[in-house]
Amino acid sequence: MSRESADFKIGIPDGDDRERRMCQRCDFIDYVNPKIVVGSVVTWEDKILICKRAIEPRLGFWTLPAGFMENGESIEEGAAREAREEACANIEIERLLAVYSIPRISQVQIMFKAKLRSPDIAAGPESQDVKLVTWDEIPWKEMAFPSAVWALKQWHSLNGETVHPPFGNPEGTDHMTRG
Repeated sequence: MSRESADFKIGIPDGDDRERRMCQRCDFIDYVNPKIVVGSVVTWEDKILICKRAIEPRLGFWTLPAGFMENGESIEEGAAREAREEACANIEIERLLAVYSIPRISQVQIMFKAKLRSPDIAAGPESQDVKLVTWDEIPWKEMAFPSAVWALKQWHSLNGETVHPPFGNPEGTDHMTRG
């Protein structure tokens, strides 16, 4: 059925427990589900890769290389692609760092620990600038997203540990994640 001939209404499909957009002509149910964001805390020696955003939201603020997954890629492939797109960075994913639930914006954010394969980085089309900074050089007041701050602080709390369970949303952050 073409888009022009669809006739959507809001209703609760049989066997479901929440309202959905349903086509009255063909019984198609338009499920709208959370988006998945993938990214990394990427390091080179004792420095961390950060990117200054060239796009909204939060244009001009700093963040970690991260973005929406694409169809047909794994979470690791998505995180590596985002690092390439935002910082022209070639990274090696080490392990899962954290999974954040942000229902207010319908996102699940998956963050990895990763290392640069070389220190060669450059701003990609979604970044105004990229740089490698020490922990003390992170521009905390200019960070774009709470989840990037969480990932950095949780990564730092590991103190070099290589085996750890993934982190989740930090205690006391419900006011930031719920609508």
